[in-house]
Amino acid sequence: MNKSIACSWSGGKDSCFALMQAVLNGAVPALLVNMMNENGRISRSHGLPASILQQQAAAMQLPIITRPSSWQDYETNFVDVLKAAVVSHSISAMVFGDIDLQAHRDWEEMVCSKAGIEALLPLWQQPRRPLVYKMMDAGIEAMIVSCNTTLGDAFLGRFITPELIPLLEAKGVDVCGENGEFHTVVVNCPLFEAPISLPSYSKILHDNYWFLQWPAQ
Repeated sequence: MNKSIACSWSGGKDSCFALMQAVLNGAVPALLVNMMNENGRISRSHGLPASILQQQAAAMQLPIITRPSSWQDYETNFVDVLKAAVVSHSISAMVFGDIDLQAHRDWEEMVCSKAGIEALLPLWQQPRRPLVYKMMDAGIEAMIVSCNTTLGDAFLGRFITPELIPLLEAKGVDVCGENGEFHTVVVNCPLFEAPISLPSYSKILHDNYWFLQWPAQ
């Protein structure tokens, strides 16, 4: 492949494994991109503070763009980031960690097309249960940082392990969390020079969804 790429980096296991697969296929990562909430303090998808995302980027020796955005301006800001990355880092593709939600793929291909680059989805249509085991086998260590009320706050702070998978299934939850049942943060993986360190946290319920709450940044 030998193409310079950026990664839509959520901080979680799916985007991490997608980037790992792209690298195995010969891509050269040049940049991570994460869309934050309006004040730029936490990420929109996973509720991670910028400091954790920056730790992950530093562990991979990659720059990261954390762009604040409202939901209303999300698409415009995302395309602007991609266009800027084409100029600043000569990227020709963007990696995404989606597995099988067609609406997500359609949107990703559309925004990449607007920036004149390719959308890469290395995990696309892989069976979800085998896929999460591949992630663990590949050395990804990921902790649940948010989840729905079906799981509840007891699952916050738990690591994705072989022992956890049947517990997720018993709750009727997809083991990859592809439908938004839970989100994770990667604390270590083969792309990292060393594990990252997480700050202390509390647990909060917001709009019927549980989150880890990190110290104010």
